[in-house]
Amino acid sequence: MVAAAAERVLTSYHWLGIPIALAGALLLSLGTLFQHRGVHDSAAAPARRGGTGGAGGMGGGRLQRLVRRPAWLAGTGMLAGAVVLQLTALRFSPLIVVQPIGAFALVVTSLATALMARAAPGRRTVVSVLLCVAGVGAFVTVAALSARDAPISDYHLVAVLVLLGTVLALLGVGFALWRRRWNAIAYTVGAGVQFGFVAALAKTVIARILQGDFEWLSLACLAGLGAAAGFGVYMVQNAHTRGSSELVVAGLTVVDPLVAVTIGITVLGEADAAPPEAFAGFILAGAIAVAGVISLATVHARGAHGQQPTPQG
Repeated sequence: MVAAAAERVLTSYHWLGIPIALAGALLLSLGTLFQHRGVHDSAAAPARRGGTGGAGGMGGGRLQRLVRRPAWLAGTGMLAGAVVLQLTALRFSPLIVVQPIGAFALVVTSLATALMARAAPGRRTVVSVLLCVAGVGAFVTVAALSARDAPISDYHLVAVLVLLGTVLALLGVGFALWRRRWNAIAYTVGAGVQFGFVAALAKTVIARILQGDFEWLSLACLAGLGAAAGFGVYMVQNAHTRGSSELVVAGLTVVDPLVAVTIGITVLGEADAAPPEAFAGFILAGAIAVAGVISLATVHARGAHGQQPTPQG
């Protein structure tokens, strides 16, 4: 009876999370663009004054310069708004419905970049955007029709925390040993993994609150969420100093949903009631979306290195 009541509470507004998550993706894109501009303005300022600029790490001096940059502060505010919207969306919809919608942030980023450059997007960019929209749209539709919010038990909390502890340990060792070799892709992938766990942990905490079962394990999940979010934010800022905003958004919109969806399906059981054909739809739609995201990232990576994209017809 308790489980059934909890499930009814969690799924009473099943579709409402989708438009909320779309609004969050919009803020994520704009916030990333503004933060990227602030990071690069901050790096350029010492060079203009005869100091040492460039793509260094996120030290104390760099952070002090960042907080004085209106663009960076505006981006931070937008990203905070994106987090609030994402958490709200997770209140209404399963994790595997909400998280893939974040891929639309890359679409917005690509269009906003073209608008700021006053250049019409090329054919490859348009095709990539269409693939991304079609793939994510199909994935979310299949997930919304077949996924369900299941009550979160102590087992689910312990499983997610154990996985997070393992991932944090591996990333920590890798960072300690090879951080001087890490590039924008490495930092972006690390951040995407962390943010995937942030979404999963947020979902478990929200569910436990709605179930009226918030206790010490839920507090442990909140602590893990804070650790993953802090490490992820640090990695994103370092990624901004080493790569383009499009590369950062592209990496996050691939890795974050992959991690979150994997946890939602394998640990939280959100797809346990889905028919076999739904999983085929997940794989096909996910492959289309990832192909579009990778194609977009490739186009912008060429542009970021000062190369002209190949003619697109």
